[in-house]
Amino acid sequence: MTDIRSATTPRRVVVPRGENTVTPPAAASAAAIRTDDPTTDPAAAGAAAADAQAPAPTGLPGNGDDDPDERTAAVDPAAPGRPTAAPSPTGAGFTRPGGMFSSLRVRNYRYFFAGQVVSNTGTWMQRIAQDWLVLSLTGSPLAVGITTAMQFLPMLLLGLFGGVLADRMPKRRLLIYTQGVMGLLAAGLAVLTVGGVVTPYYVYAFALLLGLVTVVDNPTRQAFVSEMVGPKDLANAVSLNAANFQTARLIGPAVAGLLIAAVGSGWAFAVNALSFAAVIGGLLAMRPSELRPTAPIARRKGQLREGLRYVKERPELLWPMVLAGFIGTFGFNFPTLLSGFAYDTFKVGAGQYGLLNTAMAVGSLAGALLAARRGAPRLRRLVGAALAFGALEAVAALAPDYWTFAALLTLIGVFGLSFNTSVNSMLQLSTDPEMRGRVMGLLVLVFTGGTPIGAPIVGWVTASYGPRLGLLACGLVSALAAGVVGLVLARSADLRVRVDLHPGRGGRVVAVVPRTAPRTKSQLAAAC
Repeated sequence: MTDIRSATTPRRVVVPRGENTVTPPAAASAAAIRTDDPTTDPAAAGAAAADAQAPAPTGLPGNGDDDPDERTAAVDPAAPGRPTAAPSPTGAGFTRPGGMFSSLRVRNYRYFFAGQVVSNTGTWMQRIAQDWLVLSLTGSPLAVGITTAMQFLPMLLLGLFGGVLADRMPKRRLLIYTQGVMGLLAAGLAVLTVGGVVTPYYVYAFALLLGLVTVVDNPTRQAFVSEMVGPKDLANAVSLNAANFQTARLIGPAVAGLLIAAVGSGWAFAVNALSFAAVIGGLLAMRPSELRPTAPIARRKGQLREGLRYVKERPELLWPMVLAGFIGTFGFNFPTLLSGFAYDTFKVGAGQYGLLNTAMAVGSLAGALLAARRGAPRLRRLVGAALAFGALEAVAALAPDYWTFAALLTLIGVFGLSFNTSVNSMLQLSTDPEMRGRVMGLLVLVFTGGTPIGAPIVGWVTASYGPRLGLLACGLVSALAAGVVGLVLARSADLRVRVDLHPGRGGRVVAVVPRTAPRTKSQLAAAC
C-alpha cells in the first residue's frame, strides 16, 4: 500500500525527445476540472510544474515580487517547453507552502490586507460599543441578545441570495458599494448617539440593516480573495485574513473600552465609519490588470437551486459544508458559555472574564499564522482539526480551575481557527469560479447563520444544567460530527487508516491509504 499523500501527486513521465509527455489520467481529469487559473492552459502548465518543485520562496513581503505567479517555467531536458504535470482537483497542484506571508508579495492583496487591518479594528470597536450602548439604554442582557439576533438573522434567511449576487456582479465593484453602505450605517448610528436621540429600536434597526448588507458583502469578500492572489496562494491568503481579524479582535475591544470611557459609544461608531475609507481606498488603488476576475454570470431563473445542486453532487464540497454547519451551530457559542464559566463556575470578575476571551483570541491568532505556513488544505486535516476542537471543548468542560480552563481555551482557539481556514480555502479551491460566490454564500449561511438556532439551545442547556454541561454537549456534538463525516468520506473515497509500528525510513506509523490500488484516483480521494 502507498501513502495516500504521495499517491495524490501526479508523476512526471519523461519520454525521448520529440515525443509527447504523457499525463496520468487522474491528472488529466483534474486539469479539465480547473478552469480559473492561467496554469490550466498548456502554455503555462510548465510554470505550475516549476512552482511545485521549486524551493519555498524567501524574503519579506513587498520585496518587489508583486506577482508570484510569474515564474520561470521548468523545462524537462527531454521535452523542452512541454508541460510536466497537471494540477489536482482540489488545488493541491496550485498551492504549496511558500512562507507565512507569501500572499503579501501580491500588490493588490497588500492593499486589501492593509485596509482590512483598519476596518476589522473598527468593526470590533463597534461590536463592543453597540452592546454597551444597548445595555446602558435598557439594563437588559436580553436586549443585547436581540441586537445580535437582528444582525445575524438576515444571514440565516437570505445568505444564499447574497452568494447569487456575488456571482452576478464584478466582485471588486460590489465590495466598494457594500463597504460604503456599511460606513454610512456606522456614521448614522454615530450621529444619533452623539446627538443623544438614540433608542434601542434605532439600534435594532441599524443592526438589521447591517446584517442585510453583510449578506452580500461576506461571500463576495471571501470569493474575491482568489481573484487577487490566485489558487497558488489562496490558502495562505485565507489564513492571513483570519490572522488579520484575530489581531483586530485583540486591539479593537481595548481601544473601544478606552474611547467609551473617555467620550462615549457614539465616537466609537464614528471611528468605525471612518475605518471603511481604508478598505475602499485599497480597492480603488488596486491594479485591475493584475486581478483574475471571474466573468459575472447572466441573470436567469434557478441559479439558487443550481448552487445547491452543485454542492449536493460533490461530496468533497457537501461533507465539509455539513461539518461546518455542526461546528458553527453548536461549537462556536462562546459568548454564552464563557460568561457562565466566569460568573457561575469560577466566580471571577470582569477583568478575568475578559482574559478568557483574550486567551481564545491569542490561540486563534496562533492557529491562523500556523495555517498560513501550510499549503493546500486536505480533508483529513479539516476533519482532524474539527475532532481536536470538539475533544478539547469536552475536556475544558471538566477543567478543575480557572487557569487550566484558560490554557485549554487557547488550544481550542488554535484548532477552531485551523478548521475555519481549512474549510474556507478547501471549498474555494474545489469550486468552479462561476459558482464560487454561491458556494461561499452557503458556507456563510451554515457556519454563521446557525447562530440564531444553536445559541438559544446552548443557552437553555447552560441555564438549566450549568455551563460545564453546556460546553460538554457542544464539544461532544462537534467531535461526533467530525467522526461521522470522517468515516463517510473515508468510505466514499475507499480509504482506510493503516497503522505500521515499523514504518521504516520516511514512513509513517499512522497513514491514510487506499483499500485497493485503483488505476485512477477519484476527485474525492485526491482531496483526502
